[in-house]
Amino acid sequence: MNYDLAKKIILPMFVFGALILVWSWTASKVESFPTPADTYIAAFGGTTSAGDEMKGVLSDPFYVENEDDKGIFWQIVASLERVFMGFGLAILVGVPLGLIIGMSKEAQYAFDPFIQVFKPVSPLAWLPLLLFIFQDINMTAVSTIFVTSIWPIIINTTLGVKNVSPDYMNVAKVLRFTPIEKVIKIILPVAVPFIFTGMRLSLGIAWLVIVAAEMLTGGIGIGFWIWDEYNNLNYYNIIIGIIMVGFIGFLLDLIMGKIADFFDYRKRGRA
Repeated sequence: MNYDLAKKIILPMFVFGALILVWSWTASKVESFPTPADTYIAAFGGTTSAGDEMKGVLSDPFYVENEDDKGIFWQIVASLERVFMGFGLAILVGVPLGLIIGMSKEAQYAFDPFIQVFKPVSPLAWLPLLLFIFQDINMTAVSTIFVTSIWPIIINTTLGVKNVSPDYMNVAKVLRFTPIEKVIKIILPVAVPFIFTGMRLSLGIAWLVIVAAEMLTGGIGIGFWIWDEYNNLNYYNIIIGIIMVGFIGFLLDLIMGKIADFFDYRKRGRA
């Protein structure tokens, strides 16, 4: 057990060291590319190798200069607000629709062609149309997240319904369950783990989409912040933004994974 724990600590450290070496080599070959040391200083403050005094992005993440000039904490909060609004709408629409499609062959025949056509469409393809419709940055970002993150919820909910044993459905017929009773007492207990798996995938897609959406729509948010730093030639901050996006995405996936495991009767049974 201790040996496995040591491997979990040491092996990532080797990979981290290799990444730092590659990063340093790239910085030595590409002019003006930030070094790991200078990026650390840009994050937490200090004097760079070029002698420039820098105030770290993470040393004061809560500052508010004006409505358009805020610390990185507020940029992330603004992005998360849009993500959870679009993600919440995707749950409200996707779960009932997935249940209907899973329970009805007619609904499956009606909706499946459109799901297969629209599922692979890039979020960037939706942006111009949605911006034209809403004429609002926030609504455009939220609706783009909704349109692109709803598919995993629908597909996994449908899959969960189809995994219900026919014997259970026959019991529901014998007991003369109403459609609502059938969903609550028979279908949901089996389908919930699949639904949460779809929600986990959907949240990951939503966090990916928001960065691209904010880069194109502007306003406050981590995506626009990264793009703005590029326009200002602050390459240190671009790397910091990428790391923050990855870290927040990791936390969101970890939290959703824990929630999904809690509602997964299969894993609780093994425990």
